[in-house]
Amino acid sequence: MKTPAIRPIAIGIFRRGDQILVGHANDVAKGEHYCRPPGGGIEFGEKAADALRREIREETHAEVGELRQVAVLENLFDLEGQPRQEIIFVFEATFQDPALYQQDAIVLHEPGWDGSLRWEQMATFRDGTLPLYPDGLLELLEPPV
Repeated sequence: MKTPAIRPIAIGIFRRGDQILVGHANDVAKGEHYCRPPGGGIEFGEKAADALRREIREETHAEVGELRQVAVLENLFDLEGQPRQEIIFVFEATFQDPALYQQDAIVLHEPGWDGSLRWEQMATFRDGTLPLYPDGLLELLEPPV
């Protein structure tokens, strides 16, 4: 059995008005459909911002414009019945190509996801219609009251 490890990842928050770009996936063990912003693993010797740029290029064939790190989150969770731990570098991000903001979906070349990134209203996450992961992200994205 493989020893569990902490996985460092970087995710990008791409905004379009009151929408963010997310991937959709399913946890069969929980029977849960959920969303997560695009991004992925940080490789050894790679900075988090560089990892996010690489992951977006690999997954969408698009180039990232500006990046601004806004937080680091810790996430302990189960996925497909297995315990996981991630350290997540969260970035506000933009695309270099403004035409991507006009598309309803962006093709996603990543196994385990449903094939596209889609713009979802923040209200969808606020009202609990769809879970947004990692834990703590929704509170981070909401303006202070």
